[in-house]
Amino acid sequence: MNMYTDSSSRLPLVVKNLLIINGLMLLLKIAMGTDQLGRSILDNWLGLHAIGSPDFKPWQVVTHMFMHAGPSSGQGWFMHIASNMFALFMFGGPIERLMGPKRFFNYYMLCGLGAAALQLAVSTAEVQPTIAQLQSLGVDIEAVKGVVAASHISPDEANLLLNQIENNHPGSVEAAQNLFWHYAGVMVGASGAIFGILVAFGMLFPNVELMLIFLPIPIKAKYFVVLYGLFELFSGINQKAGDNVAHYAHLGGLIFGFFLIRYWKKKGVFWGSGGFR
Repeated sequence: MNMYTDSSSRLPLVVKNLLIINGLMLLLKIAMGTDQLGRSILDNWLGLHAIGSPDFKPWQVVTHMFMHAGPSSGQGWFMHIASNMFALFMFGGPIERLMGPKRFFNYYMLCGLGAAALQLAVSTAEVQPTIAQLQSLGVDIEAVKGVVAASHISPDEANLLLNQIENNHPGSVEAAQNLFWHYAGVMVGASGAIFGILVAFGMLFPNVELMLIFLPIPIKAKYFVVLYGLFELFSGINQKAGDNVAHYAHLGGLIFGFFLIRYWKKKGVFWGSGGFR
C-alpha cells in the first residue's frame, strides 16, 4: 500500500520500540526452532492458545501480540510481520504524536487485548458443538487435552492416545481430532492492535486520502476503515477451511479502538481541533 506519510521524518518513541521488539521476537522465535510437530517452541509458550487448552497461560493474551509467523508456518510467513509493521510505521506515527506516547501505548495494548478477548469468545462458542458431540459419545474431554500435552513430546504417543479414544468410543475420531487442533492451535500477531491503529487513523484523520495498490484510486481513510471492517466481518462469518486468519481478532481491535476513541472524545480528552490532554 502507498499510504499517508507523516510530515515528520523521525519515528516517535513507542512506534520505534514496538518495531524493534517485534523484530527481535521474530529472530528469537527462529533461533529457538520447532517441536516434534514442527510448531514453534516460542509460540507454544507465548502464542495465544484456546481457553481450556493445556497450553493456555494468562500471560499469552499480552505476549501473543509481539509474536508473528515464522519460517515453519510455510510460504509467505514473512508477509505477516511485514504487513503489520508497515501499517504500524505508516499510521502509528501520526497517532502517537497526537495522543502522546503514554496514551498511545495504552491504546495499542488495549486494542490488542480486546482483539484477543473477541477471538477467544468466538472460538470458544464455535467449539461447543464439538465438545457436546464428544460428551454424547462418552469421551472424557481431559483425554483429548492429554493428546495435546503428549504431542509436545512425541507425535507417536499422541497418535496412540488418539487411537485409544477411538477404540473406546467408536465414531469419535474426527471430533476428537477437531478438538485436538482447537486446543493445539495458536494465535500470534499484532494484527488486532494494528486494526485498532487503523480505526484510530480513520477517526482522527478521516479525510486523509489513501492510495492502495489493489485499488489505484484515492479513498478517504474513514471509508477505507469501514470497508475493511465489513470485509473482516464477512470473512469471519464465511471462514473456509484452510483460512488461518483470526478475522474476529481483527474485528476486536477495530471495535475496541472505535469505542475507546469515542469514550475519550466524550470525556473531553481531546484538545480543540486535535491532540490529547
